[in-house]
Amino acid sequence: MGWKRYLINGTATHITIAAVVLHSHLYPDRSLILQIILRSASSSLSGSARNKNMGSSVDLLPLESNLTHLAATIRDAESKLAWQDVETISQTLANNLRARDGLVDHHTILGKTQLPGTLTSLLSLALHGSHTPTEPYVNVTFELLRVGANLCMDHGDWFPDLDSLDIIDGSRSDENRGYLLEAGFPQIVLNILEGYADLIPSPPPLTPLTLSIPHLKVIRTAIDAVKFRLLSLEASLTILRLSSAIYPPTLWARSPAQFGNISNEDLEESWILRSGISNWAWRTVSELKDVKDESLQAFTPDVLPWIIPSLSMFVPPNPPNENTAFAHNASLLSTLLHTDFEVLEESCTLIESLSLDVEDIRLALARGFCFPAEHLGVPCFSTMLEFIEYGDYPPLWKTTFTEPERKRKEKAFDICKAGLIKSVVEVAGEERNGDVLWDESEEKPGGEFVCKMVRWIKEYVEDIDRSAKNPASDSPGSHRDDMVICASLALGNLARREKFSTALLSPPHSLAPVLASAYFFSPAADVKLKHGILGLLKHLAQSSTLSPTIHTSLGDAGIIRRITESDIWSEKANAMADIVQLNAIGVVKHMCNASVEHSFTLVLPPTDRPTYSVSGLSQIIALVSRSDSVPIQSEGTRVLVNVVKSLWSSEWNNGAVSEEKKRRREAAIRAVLIPEYISALAGLIGRSGRYPILVNEGVVALTLICTHGQGGPLVLSAITAPLLPHNPSVAEPSSATSSDASSPLIATPPTRAHIPAPRHALDMLISVLRNVDNPVNYPIEVRMNTCSFFVQLAKHTSGPGLESVEDFVRPILEKTVESGEGKGEKLAPYAKRVLDSWA
Repeated sequence: MGWKRYLINGTATHITIAAVVLHSHLYPDRSLILQIILRSASSSLSGSARNKNMGSSVDLLPLESNLTHLAATIRDAESKLAWQDVETISQTLANNLRARDGLVDHHTILGKTQLPGTLTSLLSLALHGSHTPTEPYVNVTFELLRVGANLCMDHGDWFPDLDSLDIIDGSRSDENRGYLLEAGFPQIVLNILEGYADLIPSPPPLTPLTLSIPHLKVIRTAIDAVKFRLLSLEASLTILRLSSAIYPPTLWARSPAQFGNISNEDLEESWILRSGISNWAWRTVSELKDVKDESLQAFTPDVLPWIIPSLSMFVPPNPPNENTAFAHNASLLSTLLHTDFEVLEESCTLIESLSLDVEDIRLALARGFCFPAEHLGVPCFSTMLEFIEYGDYPPLWKTTFTEPERKRKEKAFDICKAGLIKSVVEVAGEERNGDVLWDESEEKPGGEFVCKMVRWIKEYVEDIDRSAKNPASDSPGSHRDDMVICASLALGNLARREKFSTALLSPPHSLAPVLASAYFFSPAADVKLKHGILGLLKHLAQSSTLSPTIHTSLGDAGIIRRITESDIWSEKANAMADIVQLNAIGVVKHMCNASVEHSFTLVLPPTDRPTYSVSGLSQIIALVSRSDSVPIQSEGTRVLVNVVKSLWSSEWNNGAVSEEKKRRREAAIRAVLIPEYISALAGLIGRSGRYPILVNEGVVALTLICTHGQGGPLVLSAITAPLLPHNPSVAEPSSATSSDASSPLIATPPTRAHIPAPRHALDMLISVLRNVDNPVNYPIEVRMNTCSFFVQLAKHTSGPGLESVEDFVRPILEKTVESGEGKGEKLAPYAKRVLDSWA
């Protein structure tokens, strides 16, 4: 036994010589001797790896040479002894490559040898034509994979609890990756992973895939060995299939009897390995998801049935209670609970990102809702909805985690739900999914998805009503704002079609009174909740001109009054609520365009609440005057445009109009004919030079107002008043004097190449008529309407103010008539009509 002590205690040089001597087959019991030599080398190198500044280094080249020789020997004639030698040498190489040697760069040296090709060859030989290793070749396969994984490592350290898990992390050697790739190593390793994936039943099972501990080790190491190459090999689906089958979250909490005849020790080790595989798999998937190369699509709809079922594990009655085989092992229990949540969190993150970025995912989720065969029979979209509604924190969190840790987990759990809500809204918002998610069912109009969304909104209101009547029965968190946000945004996306909107406001859904609930509009209501409800109302209202049912239902529910009294447009509103204010503006804009009754409600203060004297329209115009938001300025003023159009519409020529309705109309007109409102319309014209449709709407509204005896003077004053606030970013014309700047009637010089921002609406009207050097080309219809405006303006105004306007406009009109005569230009007759009316 003296030679054993010599080898164990000998120097690195003696170890290397001993290995070479062994290679010459001088000792009959070479397997035993080889193990002793390699263990000694491993021990020596372990010390070197732990302290790069201490210890000597061992030459690993003889081990590589021996492994290459064994590969050639096995190709010629297999022997059990040769495979044992391969396993032992590979284990030693893998161990000694787990960290960088401070003296010798073994990784670079071995990468340039035949080792990459040898590993590939031996893996292929170990499989014996199969896709997965069989006994007794599982262990040797595992060690060969470890060598390949660690050969690509740049740095790392030891795991204190799992000596078979090779590295924590670290960048990999690109050079060695290239050598392995050239040798075909990643391809054969991926074949092994796909072989294990082929063992998984379809549809995905609800029980963990039965695998022995050695096989679990092979899978875990195989993932690490080739993750640098997984994307181009399109292996993401294989990784996720294996991970979901090997580690279904929460199923470890079953009683030991359900796992068969297995010792507690083996059961614990099995779940430790399964947890490790899940961690490695999701880390790899995360790296694949963040890849920069857009030409490589890592994930397709095929991935959905393998990641979404994990959501159902967090829906009661799952996960199981404390009756678990691991209750006595607090550390392992905590590890498994962490892994469970990691699977949930990573799954939700992946689902959300794919739903936002990949159209095929959105389309597939919608199809799968109606046709489960789309996803191997897994109801993916339904599972997402079920998790949003019923998913809950695992009971074991309360007894296992500290209070701060539990609260962090619960907050992250809620974020998972929020991510899935985004996914549901995106799926509903996909244009081609409208006809898929909406089912023309007579029993359930809209189908299952629509009925569920309607139910979420209705139950929220009913739940709060019950709590208001019996406060003692209210439980914290029972009112699910997030479900209403999801439902309202999803239905809002579908309601962009008139027939869908009509159905939502008709029996049996009859959503209008529910959406008018004070709970949605109270100052205390969450801004995201208001955004969802008002977004849905806006989409419903936009079809109101096409459907009497829509504008009648919304009117009867008092939507405009509810919004008016909610203080949404007041100065007290949340500064971050621009989108909510804009949605509310959109609701009343569409409704006032559909019915004059809605305009009455918006313009006239309520008669039954004398203390509430501020009308909705005055709130909107006040918001327009103080807001820096261009959309709010423009859309808010368009509400006034629609009000004017409805109050001046041709229906008033109908003799059947009641006297009461005429009285209300006169009251509404008097309320509109005030300088603030007329100035707002002039401002819409003046600041909308790039948007002909907005300019045209302002022109039409002012033209109608000019037909009223009191309207003309107000309009004349508004179009010649300076636009406020003046845009400081636009420089004044260099030729303007101080007196010019104060004059209300300085038209833009026609020869100026860069037209400055107009200082009054008249400037913009002249630019529209001239239609040169404009940021856009104004359609002939807009220019015709501008001519009609000037004709109408002169009917109820007079004096120096009108004469000054005529003096500035006349040259443009005369030039238009002169250039258009004999050329058949459409604008010329309209320009001539203006000049004739001024004569």
